[in-house]
Amino acid sequence: MNITFDGPIWYWRGPAPWYFVTVPPRQCQDLTAIAGAVTYGWGMIPATVRIGGTTWTTSLFPKDGGYVVPIKTSVRKAQRLAEGDTVSLRLDVG
Repeated sequence: MNITFDGPIWYWRGPAPWYFVTVPPRQCQDLTAIAGAVTYGWGMIPATVRIGGTTWTTSLFPKDGGYVVPIKTSVRKAQRLAEGDTVSLRLDVG
């Protein structure tokens, strides 16, 4: 399954701080439909993500009934991204 969407980068200041983009509700419905077949535990969904010319593998995190995409430091640096920037993402799942 391929999913494309735009969203702002936000910062989570928890015990392990990280940057994320939230998957929109409509695309979360698609992910929820296949989650049982692709999750490896705790509801995490493995995916290949692309922003601009940078592609990496990660896992989508379940959050508040939806999913969020963690954005690695190396990706933010390579694409010159900061908190609040809106980015276009492509997810390849399954």
